[in-house]
Amino acid sequence: MFFSFFAGSVPAQAAPERVLWEDRPAQTWMTEAYPIGNGPMGAMLFGGTEVGRIQFNEISLWSGDRMLGQSPKRNEKGFFVNSMGAYQAFGDILLHLGHDFAKVKDYRRELDISHAVHRVSYLYEGVRYEQLAFASHPDGVIVMQLSADKPGAIDGRIQLTDSHEAKITAVGNRLTSTGAIGNGFEYEAQLLVLNEGGLVRSANDGGAVSNPWGIQSPDASLIAENCDSLTLILSAGTNFIQDHRREWIGPHPHEAVTARVDAAARRSVHFLYERHQADFRSLYGRFSIDLGTSAAKVLRLPTETRLKAYKQGADDPDLEELVCQFGRYLLISCSRLGSLPANLQGVWNHSNNPPWQCDYHSNINFQMNYWPAEPANLAECHLPMIDYIDSIREVSKVNTRGEFGDVRGWTVQTMNNPCGVSYYKWNTVGSAWYAQHLWEHYAYGLDEGYLRKTAYPILKEICHFWQDRLKERPDGTLVAPDGWSPEHGPVEDGVSYDQQIIHDLFTNTIEAAGILDVDPEFRAELIDMRSRLLKPQIGRWGQLQEWEEDRDDPNDKHRHVSHLFGLFPGRQISIEETPDLAEAARVTLNARGDESTGWSRAWKVNFWARLWEGDRAYKLLRNFIHVVREARVIYGEGGAGLYPNLLCSHPPFQIDGNLGLVAGYCEMLVQSQTDTIHLLPALPAAWPEGSVRGIRARGGFEVDLEWKRGKLTQAVIHSQAGRPCTVAYEDQVEQFDTKVGGEYRLRF
Repeated sequence: MFFSFFAGSVPAQAAPERVLWEDRPAQTWMTEAYPIGNGPMGAMLFGGTEVGRIQFNEISLWSGDRMLGQSPKRNEKGFFVNSMGAYQAFGDILLHLGHDFAKVKDYRRELDISHAVHRVSYLYEGVRYEQLAFASHPDGVIVMQLSADKPGAIDGRIQLTDSHEAKITAVGNRLTSTGAIGNGFEYEAQLLVLNEGGLVRSANDGGAVSNPWGIQSPDASLIAENCDSLTLILSAGTNFIQDHRREWIGPHPHEAVTARVDAAARRSVHFLYERHQADFRSLYGRFSIDLGTSAAKVLRLPTETRLKAYKQGADDPDLEELVCQFGRYLLISCSRLGSLPANLQGVWNHSNNPPWQCDYHSNINFQMNYWPAEPANLAECHLPMIDYIDSIREVSKVNTRGEFGDVRGWTVQTMNNPCGVSYYKWNTVGSAWYAQHLWEHYAYGLDEGYLRKTAYPILKEICHFWQDRLKERPDGTLVAPDGWSPEHGPVEDGVSYDQQIIHDLFTNTIEAAGILDVDPEFRAELIDMRSRLLKPQIGRWGQLQEWEEDRDDPNDKHRHVSHLFGLFPGRQISIEETPDLAEAARVTLNARGDESTGWSRAWKVNFWARLWEGDRAYKLLRNFIHVVREARVIYGEGGAGLYPNLLCSHPPFQIDGNLGLVAGYCEMLVQSQTDTIHLLPALPAAWPEGSVRGIRARGGFEVDLEWKRGKLTQAVIHSQAGRPCTVAYEDQVEQFDTKVGGEYRLRF
């Protein structure tokens, strides 16, 4: 290996365009419609020619209780009552254009994830019609422009619908829905329609117009006649505020929604689009991945056809790159600063009774959403999760004392809403798993001010819960009492899932206290307690035990592999430092098998990458990229994969699989959970040549890699914090000091 300081920047390579497309409109929400989003708002676009549909959401529209403040409610039989409610659908925009698809020619709808824009284009009766739509974070609106290459060719009826049957009003060229959920949450959506040529007028004629989805037609609508183009500007909001001291209730959203719509209306579509591009590309453009070039004939295929060809064995590295970047696109689109974090479906939901309430599921799913945030260079998108954790602390302390008595700190149940109201089983290590994300945000960015002000106080109070909760045995061993290995098995002491997460919590808090040079006595207590935690055990058939008792069934194919937390996303188990435990984890994974739900497959990609088995990780990745249409709830084999729109099928849709898989790509290429940055630790034979740029490593580093014939040829380490750096590739190790902003090239 040759090492040298490198003063200049590595020349940037133009990233290829990443596009999903089909030659027909979408019919189904879950499997075919394309998602756009700006953080708090999301929309699913269908691209219809006769009736176009834009189904939209706002992330804070929730039913259920806002304040609990006591132990969870039970009914007269002692069963928990689900008072957390569910994430709600908001409404739809219906565009009645009347263009019979049977007469349409040259149709194409696409989602360009490189620029976060949705396009539709087709010929109808000799006229070329085009639609362009995007969700702007800086302007807080969703914009759609309809145009035609013939003047006066756009006619139709535009409707705004409400999923809670609120009254729709039409005044001038604006449609408004205003309503309330019944739990104190009020909401409003406004759709403004601007025209060039022709006219747009309001109609309160109660004219029911049918649509393929059976959506109830409102009395009010807008009529467009003989227009050259139309621009639709949508914004929506609620009175939710992320502050328990105000009981989560802020001002009515009318003024804020009106201000966003009116401000956008004063700007040209070109201005709004360019500002949207600058914002989106500032995040998306930080990371690129090249795994090879697909054949031209494969690249020309519509996305669903391409997925089917891939399943049949077609070599399509560009599709693998697309799936990786699509996950990053989704996280950017549904998790932005100042908004609630991504839930089970990100921000997209078309039901008022969605699967699992579309909640914040604390036993892996919520956390998996944010696994790629740091390594895939989207640290800002991690902040909504961190802010949410901070916002529910005080409410959760009250809830925790109501269940566990006189304990410090707090934890959560399995199912959670934005206000800290929980349901179902207590996941006693849930808050400790949350705390890992607080630490990881520091570990990658090394912002000591953030560590001192935000992360460490929360880490400390969650440690307090376990200092009060852990059970000491006569020999001094510490076990978590009454644990449960999600989502199966007995409730008992010393469950491996609990023990490993507590070990991770203590380890991160010990390091944080040392960095900040605070609380020496508390730190010493944690060091002692960590040393006495019941450790991972290897069972009778060589497996890593899920429970303290050696009862694991080698035929168990359960989707949760919770007792491998210490392998990933934890750092207690590793090839280098605990080879026996790593081997036991391998035995467990082989027994569990590769088939499972979508998110579980994504988790297993990360596991195998941590075991430095790139070909096995790639096998799981390839099995994940499998087109399905199943929308029923299935927990075992069958139905897992990707829908034609690339959303992950649990089934049904859960976004955690999309996002967890991105972390898997990153783990295959760079690992930094120890004090060493490992380059290409799990590179599969299927990727003999390629590159990645902008992938992040803990310690304040960004890494660019290039490899040929399966071997690393060049690495560039970008230091953002000026820390010492240790880099390993195969049996080669290099140590060097760095400067802030320095770039260091390693040739192989």
